[in-house]
Amino acid sequence: MSTRGNWSGTYGFIIAAIGSAVGLGNIWRFPYLAGMNGGGAFVLLYLVMVVFVGVSLLVAEQALGRYAATSPYGAFRSIHSKFGFVGTIAILANFLILSFYSMIGGWVIYYLFGSIIAPHTLTAEGFQTFSASTVLPLLSQFVFIVLTSFFVWRGISKGIEWGNRIMMPLLFLMLGLIVIRSLTLPGAMEGVRFFFKADFSKINGPTVISALGQVFFSMSVGFGIMLTYASYLGKDTPLSRSSWLIAMSNSLVAVLAGLAILPAVFSFKMEPEQGPGLLFVVIPEIFRQMSGGYFFGILFFLLVFFASLTSSISILEVPVSYLVDERKLSRKKSVIVASLIISILGVFCTLSMGSTLGWFKIYGMGIFDLLDFVSNNMLLPVGGLMLCILIGYVWKPEKVLKEITQDGKHPFFGKKFWPFLIRYLVPLAIIVILISSSGLPEIARSFFE
Repeated sequence: MSTRGNWSGTYGFIIAAIGSAVGLGNIWRFPYLAGMNGGGAFVLLYLVMVVFVGVSLLVAEQALGRYAATSPYGAFRSIHSKFGFVGTIAILANFLILSFYSMIGGWVIYYLFGSIIAPHTLTAEGFQTFSASTVLPLLSQFVFIVLTSFFVWRGISKGIEWGNRIMMPLLFLMLGLIVIRSLTLPGAMEGVRFFFKADFSKINGPTVISALGQVFFSMSVGFGIMLTYASYLGKDTPLSRSSWLIAMSNSLVAVLAGLAILPAVFSFKMEPEQGPGLLFVVIPEIFRQMSGGYFFGILFFLLVFFASLTSSISILEVPVSYLVDERKLSRKKSVIVASLIISILGVFCTLSMGSTLGWFKIYGMGIFDLLDFVSNNMLLPVGGLMLCILIGYVWKPEKVLKEITQDGKHPFFGKKFWPFLIRYLVPLAIIVILISSSGLPEIARSFFE
């Protein structure tokens, strides 16, 4: 057995990969994006993007990871020495993402305890006061990073896989209970109709960009996580089947999260277009008004905590794998080094939400917004684009297909179309994201006005 560690089997890998994909991107981001982009039209567009973009990238990342059996940096170099920088981009992206993701994870911990001890304090004013303060947000963030580090410290099968085997079934169970409660509220069907009714007039450029961005954000593609997880795989795992299972599970949770949140929002006559405040402002208010809301409030924030923790574990594993494989540090030392760097960056993110560093702006963005923009709008798409170039034009699809199918041993549904997707359609979609997120369309529009 490899000293790097291995999954106990295919199920262990799949449940951990699902845990990585199912995070705040599904529970928190997807419902509010659906609310802001017209509901059902966005849902349909997102599911189409999952099939054509998400699954294509999932298979590609897993194939490269299993083939190379090393960190993103080493994996890209194993195909071509000049592509090592792409692995560096992936590692940097994970450092940046976990620095602000841990801040939000800390907020979730605070809200979980608040929903148990003092749910009446979880108001819009309470959230504003808490997020702008110093001690409690930093303490909550520190607890979240320690919990994340604990599972990665314990290794692949005894830590990451073990944690996901416990948390993911509980997450699905809790989410199901909350969906049932939400759907039984008076007027809930209005929210269901809003969520599923496809108004194609709502599909425009920004909606397409939002759906594409959500695929990257929620499916853990483009920044080396699935590559890293697949590097601990044996050759007997069917990559096509695992990719479809991960994609379907991820989409199922996103849809269930919408059914858990939006019917309740409509039932209590609140606006679905609330942005990030939907999770920390609107939802607590709904639970305060709901019959049995105390119990369901605890259940909801426990499920959000599990979702955020399983994702943060996978994010931390990427830089840890680099330190283990390339710098030859022990796993425990690697976890300490990576966690310290993330903690330092995370402190700046947290302090930027209040008066301490709230004044610091670059192009009008605070530290939190800046790291979010650089990682999600720039590094992730660039990483995904370079992955497509490496797979489609350097390693070549026919060789990758041999790795995916193990020379025909495992089936690959859609293998006839996959080379076209990974060479042309997916890169085009990523380029659209990059151009849109760069602000160039607005600059060009202002130039001609």
